[in-house]
Amino acid sequence: MDSENKIEMEDSPALPSGFRAAGVHCGVKPAGPDLAIIASDTPCTAAGTFTTNRAAAACVRYCRERLSGKTMRGIVVNSGNANACTGAAGQQDTETMAQIASETLGVHPEEVFVSSTGTIGVPLPMDAIESGIRNAAKELSNSGGAAAARAILTTDTIPKHATTTFPVDGKTVRVTGIAKGAGMIHPNMATMLCYILTDAAVSKTDLQSLLEVSVGQSFNRICVDGDQSTNDTVLLLANGTVGTPPLQAGTPGWNHFSQGLAAITKELALRIVRDGEGATKLVTVQVSGAASEKDADRVARSIANSLLVKTAWAGNDPNWGRILCAAGYAGVPMELDRIDVFYGTLPAVQGGVSAGTDPAALRAAVEQEAFTVSLDLHSGSDEAVVYACDTTENYVKINSEE
Repeated sequence: MDSENKIEMEDSPALPSGFRAAGVHCGVKPAGPDLAIIASDTPCTAAGTFTTNRAAAACVRYCRERLSGKTMRGIVVNSGNANACTGAAGQQDTETMAQIASETLGVHPEEVFVSSTGTIGVPLPMDAIESGIRNAAKELSNSGGAAAARAILTTDTIPKHATTTFPVDGKTVRVTGIAKGAGMIHPNMATMLCYILTDAAVSKTDLQSLLEVSVGQSFNRICVDGDQSTNDTVLLLANGTVGTPPLQAGTPGWNHFSQGLAAITKELALRIVRDGEGATKLVTVQVSGAASEKDADRVARSIANSLLVKTAWAGNDPNWGRILCAAGYAGVPMELDRIDVFYGTLPAVQGGVSAGTDPAALRAAVEQEAFTVSLDLHSGSDEAVVYACDTTENYVKINSEE
């Protein structure tokens, strides 16, 4: 592997050159920062992926429309209120957020993306939102990434951010991502909010293509609770302020940029699963030996979404019967007497029956904070992976509180 392909990441919200951000408390939530602005000093090319939930929030519909424009300049985000299922008033509130943000940034309203996250079905407190936008605009700085990362959180227990840098033509290019997500996590696009920024110059077509690939291998492969949100959004902005020639296939830095983007989205996706509501374990579900990638994916997701499987993990129970059960109802042709199941490297099932491994050893494997469950269907050569977590009593508590 050449040096360009060695992706090194930092747990940092450090913004690329030409970007500024801020996070403030405006009163949408009882306490803590709840409104963020991310702004670029120059026009950006932009890419995005969004929820496929048919009850998509007003901000998602708005961002889809804005994505067709040539350039963008900023993002305004509120937490604590999803502005979803709020009718025509909610759509107008989204447009008003963009209008106020554009006034404070000195750009056109069409150049501002809008995101909301939080409780569904409640009107936005627009007086508080307006005040928050204007206050946040006054605090914008290149060091404001950490504040913005905190302001977009809801039930998250930690902010989520990652950055990578690499040299191109004697200059340092940076790619930074911030994300939120802990509940309503079931991939069918992104299943959370994520904003990725770079000071590289990249065409809109290349950005969109890379983002879709990266999301497909990261945010689209995580599961906390099987619920897909109404507000899922991933946005990628490139402002080109570092001053290097445009990155494209075959140019210096392209491999690092494409692989770095993939690494950042995967790292943020895994942090979301680790921070899943009430979660205590990160579980990698690997399915191999499938007749097709689609079959492998369906089996992996069936296991990752099974409450019986996830509660067994919570109780440190290596209950492989529940795993075979979930695999069996995935709707994929399979022969039970050919299936093998492993916890890490320990065989739990061979040929569809108990492998006879010491139960205490299997239990020790499931007691780990991170472990892998592998199934080999012995039906073909395709495979898939999904990243999941356990389901604990605390998940119920978090989601039954007002």
